[in-house]
Amino acid sequence: MTEHSPEFTLSCPTPLETHATVQMAHGGGGRLMRRLIEDLFLPGFGTDPAGNPPHDSAVLDVPAGRLAFTTDTFVVSPLVFPGGDIGHLAVYGTVNDLAMAGAQPLALSAGFILEEGLPIEMLRRVVDSLGHAADEVGERIVTGDTKVVDRGPGDGIFINTAGVGLVPPGVNISPRRVAPGDAILLSGDLGRHGIAIMSVREGLGFEGAIASDCASLAGLVAALVQADPDVHCLRDLTRGGLAAALCEIADGARVGIQLREASIPVSAPVDGACELLGLDPLYVANEGRLVAFVPAQAAERTLEIMRAHKAAPEPAVIGTVTADHPGTVELRNSLGGSRVVDLLSGEQMPRIC
Repeated sequence: MTEHSPEFTLSCPTPLETHATVQMAHGGGGRLMRRLIEDLFLPGFGTDPAGNPPHDSAVLDVPAGRLAFTTDTFVVSPLVFPGGDIGHLAVYGTVNDLAMAGAQPLALSAGFILEEGLPIEMLRRVVDSLGHAADEVGERIVTGDTKVVDRGPGDGIFINTAGVGLVPPGVNISPRRVAPGDAILLSGDLGRHGIAIMSVREGLGFEGAIASDCASLAGLVAALVQADPDVHCLRDLTRGGLAAALCEIADGARVGIQLREASIPVSAPVDGACELLGLDPLYVANEGRLVAFVPAQAAERTLEIMRAHKAAPEPAVIGTVTADHPGTVELRNSLGGSRVVDLLSGEQMPRIC
């Protein structure tokens, strides 16, 4: 965590109190920034195992091989939602992006944009969530930064992350490897994250609790890769949901995709909420689900591995890749009818991650 960001101070003169808030500081502030780093960020993220003092950059010992590198920004509203908060989301979202390349996480950065007036209690909760989530996935938060903006445009906390991961030898996961005949597997039911966010944001009460599926997929991907490194493609189902992910892959790989509507798991509470709100579950965001493209002969084995893992609560084979109609995703229902699944012109729900 860098120490050269004197943009904010605290509204209390003594140790970080529960009801303190972030305030703008006009000039100076270095000593107060140091207090925040030492009293909040370092306890939440952990110190350097080698005992090195804070510095402007983290220096990493990197194993030989291929690295995956990703970055993301999290602006979810509300900051806390059923099943998680922006801290969990920032770590899991970044780790999941690395996992979609088959990479095991090595290190993470976290940059905070804080709105003036943010309660220190909320900031502490988010920092603790980040630290706990990073510990869970075995990834260290090795560097970061903090900036403060005037009250109004920041919406509490924005978090920018970057992650580095190591891709095991022999693993080559990419949309370009998707081929006709591949089976398409989904790791669990759709729509939980988006509906959980909507329920809190709009003050809606649905029959049956709906919690976000926010979770790390790194362990699931490691199990898949260890059992069969010939996984062709993986994609997590965030903004735009399953529909957006499949449309992008079909277009990028120039293949057709046929889905079986009856095979796609959607929980009754989510299905009911989507019907009430006029939403299509195929387009609702998820933060702990993936689709896997594997050779047809590996489909049953892949399904067995998913069923044995906690990150895949309701896995299913949901379709196949075809050479027909390249770039098109087709959804077939149980009555024999079909429709084209296309990208939406806009977002169904803004600010979900």
